[in-house]
This record gives sequence, C-alpha cells and structure tokens, in this order.
Amino acid sequence: MRGNMILTVTLNPAVDKTYTAGELITGNVNRMRTAMSFPGGKGINVARVLRQYGQRVCATGFLGGYAGDFIEDSLLDKQVECQFIRVEGETRSNMNILADNGYVTEILEPGPLVEEEQLEQFLALYETLIEECEIVVISGSIGRGIPEDIYKTLIGKARFKGLRTMLDASGESLRAGMEAKPYFVKPNQKELEYIVGHKLVNREDVIEAALKVHAGGIAHVVVSMGKNGLLYVCSGGVALYAKAENIQAVNTVGCGDCVVASYAMSFMKKDRREEALRRAAAISAANATTLKSADVPFGTAEELYERITVEKLR
Repeated sequence: MRGNMILTVTLNPAVDKTYTAGELITGNVNRMRTAMSFPGGKGINVARVLRQYGQRVCATGFLGGYAGDFIEDSLLDKQVECQFIRVEGETRSNMNILADNGYVTEILEPGPLVEEEQLEQFLALYETLIEECEIVVISGSIGRGIPEDIYKTLIGKARFKGLRTMLDASGESLRAGMEAKPYFVKPNQKELEYIVGHKLVNREDVIEAALKVHAGGIAHVVVSMGKNGLLYVCSGGVALYAKAENIQAVNTVGCGDCVVASYAMSFMKKDRREEALRRAAAISAANATTLKSADVPFGTAEELYERITVEKLR
C-alpha cells in the first residue's frame, strides 16, 4: 500500500551560497556584505518547500564529503526522509552574488564524479523507493559520470509502476526525459525554445510551443517566464495564465522549484487546474521576496494568492 509520500530525485545537489555586495568587479578583490548557505539543487529545494507545507517527502540522489553532510543534516532537521548514495568526491557549491546595481552573478561548480558502481546502487535504491511513493519529482542537472538519458530511465521505471512523474531539467537530459512522457514538465522559456528548436518571440509563440509539448503526450506543461508569470497547458488544449503583480524581487533562486513543489501538492490534493496555477504563482512569487531560497514566507504567499487572478487564454 503506497503512502502519501513524494519522492524527489536530485542527482547533482549543491550547497547554495548567497552573497550580497555593492557591486562585483572582475579582476578585483570583492568583499561580500553578507553570506548565507542553504542545502540546494532543484530536487532538494522541492523537498524543502514540500516539508514547509507539511507534506511527507523523501529525498534521494548522490551526496559526498562535508558539503553532502551539511545537506543531509539540514534536510533531516526539517524531517525530510533521506536516502542518498554516497560518492567519493565533494558535493558541489553554487554561488549566487546579488549586487546593489541589480546584477545577479551565478558561479556553478560541476559536482563530483559518479562511478558506475554507485549509479547501479542508486538505480537499485530507486526501484525500492518508488514502491513507497505516489509522485516522483526529478529535477536539475545530472552531474559527471551519469548518462544523459538517465531521466528517461527513471521516468520509465516509475510509469511502469503507475506513478505520476514530474520533470524539471534542461538540455539533452530534459529532451531525453520527455521521450518517456512524464506526467508534468516545467521548462522555462529558454528550455522550451531548446525543446521546439526555435526562438519564441512573444506569449503566443510560447502558448503554441507548450501546446505542441502537451500534444506529444505530456498531460501538464507549465512554462515559467520569470517576471512575466506562469503559463499552464493541460487536458483539452486549455491554456491558463497567472502572474503575481507588484513584486519586489530580492532573490529568484528556487522560484521554479516552488512551482514544481506547489504542483506536486496540488496533484496530491486533486486541486482544480485554476487553483493549482494560482497557488503555484503565489508560492513562487513569495519565494522571490526573500534572500533565502526555497524558504517560503507563508504570510506573503497567502496575501499574493488572494490577489492573483487566472486568465484563460485558450
């Protein structure tokens, strides 16, 4: 008997370090004003948001070294169930530098090498974990030593067991994963352009591209467009749009992960499609109002939810 658990898969986690500074000057010594560290990686962020809302969640993937210990300890402290495979190297760190002039600079490490034996251990663990959950969320980059079609493999195994799968990735791992027909995908506009193979100039172009992805066998397609809001395409070729207005964005890291987490909860609760989009837009926008990534201020999220309206475009 399956529980009400959501499984998040993060194959290349990170310690996310957020800095603030007056400005960042290349070739110079740059002294940061503040520094904060959080457990990161897309699937890790999804797990953290799910736990904030009281959802039972298990996180899996690969961790290594002191950085890996930091991530696991942080998740366990929030009562996230952890089932990670350990690797020899050190889990990567990502730096996000927010300057007063509005520029955001990200420095992303490649992550440790995953050996073939460790990958086999993970696949065996994954087979066990999907017996215990209802939804599988697969997010982020894949890391070194992992085949680009790994998401296709994972989605296929979960679908065979009758599970709903959610995919948030980029590049070839996204394209390959989509071949296995996940239940939900969340590309941003650039990722959607990569999928369809051409530039998307306006919102109508985005709608047509999302409808094409949906027609290819993916039930739910959400396109995150940053400050321009969220587009949602679902059964019957329906296209819905929502945007949180008048947001003072401080840090947008984790906003897409908030969308994925919100939809996972909506699928569990069987929310109406308008409700699911409205809630995702509110939680994502609330995340942007604080320096802390994937740490949603509930009051702000509820206030935004009351103000957001959903527009039917198709």
